[in-house]
Amino acid sequence: MTEHVESVLRATLVEEADALSPAEDPWPRFARREATHRRVRRVRAAAIAGFLAVAVGVQTNLIPLPGWAPGIAIASGSSVLANGPTRGSLAGDAVWLTDLRTQVKNLRDSEGVWKVNQDATRVVYAGDVPGHRLALVLVRLRLGLIVDSSLIWFEGPPGADPGHMNQSANTNADSPFVTWGEGDGTDGGVLVVIGPAGSTITISGGSTYSAAGVVERRQLPVSGRDGVGVVSVPAAPDGPFGPALAARIAEGDTLIYEGAVQFSSWSAGSAGGSDGQDLTDAMLTAAARDARGPALDRAILAGFADQALTDSHLSARDVTLRLRWSGTVNGQPAALITIQPSGGGVLAYAMHGTTSVMRTDLRLLLPADGAQQRPIAWRMRAEGKDTRTNRVIVVAPPGAAAVTVTVGSGSPVPVTLDASGSGTATVPPDQPAVVTAFSAAGTALASTPVPLFDTDLNGLPGDTPNTRIVN
Repeated sequence: MTEHVESVLRATLVEEADALSPAEDPWPRFARREATHRRVRRVRAAAIAGFLAVAVGVQTNLIPLPGWAPGIAIASGSSVLANGPTRGSLAGDAVWLTDLRTQVKNLRDSEGVWKVNQDATRVVYAGDVPGHRLALVLVRLRLGLIVDSSLIWFEGPPGADPGHMNQSANTNADSPFVTWGEGDGTDGGVLVVIGPAGSTITISGGSTYSAAGVVERRQLPVSGRDGVGVVSVPAAPDGPFGPALAARIAEGDTLIYEGAVQFSSWSAGSAGGSDGQDLTDAMLTAAARDARGPALDRAILAGFADQALTDSHLSARDVTLRLRWSGTVNGQPAALITIQPSGGGVLAYAMHGTTSVMRTDLRLLLPADGAQQRPIAWRMRAEGKDTRTNRVIVVAPPGAAAVTVTVGSGSPVPVTLDASGSGTATVPPDQPAVVTAFSAAGTALASTPVPLFDTDLNGLPGDTPNTRIVN
């Protein structure tokens, strides 16, 4: 059936395209577009649209459609963020809002020109925040018979007229909330969070890792109301990704979102955090002093440590760094590193790769008490892919003579350890497991759960259940 439809579609397109100038076989262009569509829904919609339009010129906007022609929606035409009137300090300036809508231009991508439906354009938010004038616009787009919607940020200097507002970012129209933030490590910046009208937004920062193995944040003073949260962010040495902030968005008793929020742009500035120069030779020498396994190249160790410090938003000046184990994973240098801020919990990072390409296999927050005596294990993805495997790498603590792995309610299975105290176990990707270390006398030293695969890399280690150990 599919082959028949494809054959009819191709023949029809060729026949109709012959009447156009230039008379080019539209099938290769149609096939290329179909193969490069970013979403499966667009592939299906484009095929249907092409069949209904009978000519590829319609679908690429070469032949304009009449206004009454129906569209095939590939996403919701509305947005929960656009419910109710425009929000922000410019909400009452009808002239400014009208002029801004005219600044929304057609968008061009590999599929063609997405034309803006000006009549359906809505300004969700418009107002001034410290150092900026911002607007969030819900835009209705059309490519041939395909219609889509997008939320687009416009940014300008304080007091900017609509003609000096520039598009800075965009996101899907069906997003339950959006954020915009800009700043640097020298002067600080501002973060804006917009949720549904009527929702309550709280924003927290100043993250620390407690000795109990918990990420602790302090609530920041938030301005704005009716589902809008604005915070001024102080300068801080938090590296190129900005301070680690989190937001809670609730509508009455309904929790819409709780977790990390990101800046649109943040530069390190002169105060920018770990850039590798903070890691002195003396620090790296001390970190590797008691490591188990073959010596790790100093440049690779520095790269691994720098990546871990950046991810955890910590500075090398304020932590104790240890190379707990080094070896080889998938034919590449590998390491298990621990980082402990003064008086805080212990962060464990497992990585493998080189100075130019490295992969983080584990990011885990542990309680400080007994952290160095724990066996640690992590699950492996397929090399260069996100495919989850049943392979688990285990590293025993110093002084351990044996390690077992227990999957679910099953019996403990011994793990064969090499001279470095490392071994490999088999655990189904979706099954819980625990590794236990034993002394030479057979006494259990400590046990640690094997974290399940974590898919949220936006927050800090310890923000999600799969990146923290609380027992």
